[in-house]
Amino acid sequence: MKVVILAGGYGTRLGETTERIPKPMVEVGSRPILWHIMKHFAHFDHREFVIALGYKGHTIKRFFLDYHALNSDLDIDMATGNTAFAQTHRENWRVQLIDTGLDAMTGGRLEAVMPKLGNERFLLTYGDGLSDVNLDQLIAFHQASGALATVTAVRPPARFGGLLLDGDRVREFSEKPQIGEGWINGGFMVVEPQIADYLDGPATILEVDALERIAADGKLAAFRHTRFWQCMDTPREVELLNRRWAERNAPWKLWHD
Repeated sequence: MKVVILAGGYGTRLGETTERIPKPMVEVGSRPILWHIMKHFAHFDHREFVIALGYKGHTIKRFFLDYHALNSDLDIDMATGNTAFAQTHRENWRVQLIDTGLDAMTGGRLEAVMPKLGNERFLLTYGDGLSDVNLDQLIAFHQASGALATVTAVRPPARFGGLLLDGDRVREFSEKPQIGEGWINGGFMVVEPQIADYLDGPATILEVDALERIAADGKLAAFRHTRFWQCMDTPREVELLNRRWAERNAPWKLWHD
């Protein structure tokens, strides 16, 4: 199943850091958080990625262009310029990097990459959140639900917005509600191609213009995840994730080195 990662936002709450690089390239343990997210999907054998770029997208392109060389031992003949790679670490991934516009909103970015997905179910997430969610269980839940889209519902700090649930269905989706049950959309979504009917141009906001309407139509399901989930919105959260990685206490690391 293809994985769409929305990686084009400005990430302004990270301050000076994202003046230099886009948020998905902020490092956790010397690797961009985007890499950690992709390793999680690859652990469950989802290795085809479509990354929706926007702000400083060239930085993400450069990371993947240089990935092979920077993760290998090099034997360089300085006289001829010939280069040989040794002990190469390879990721068995296919990555499509799609420019979706500097100011496009989340739904607009998704709409821009839809032609790359075919008429097939796909996985969707953001470029700034880590979790140990079991993707096999998430997909099985979505298939059984018959929903148009399934979001992973998590319980983060109360400063986030939330989901109002009716059993396993989302009764109301609100990106920034004042009250709720404490569940929010943690990303890690499974989506049917018919979501295209809810997308209408670059200004479309996935959460407001699509998911809220899908919930109102009774077609949005919620997969409750009660274990680890953490977004990276603030410098404090960057520090938290790096500390957990350094302490070898990183629940999202399900893969083996």
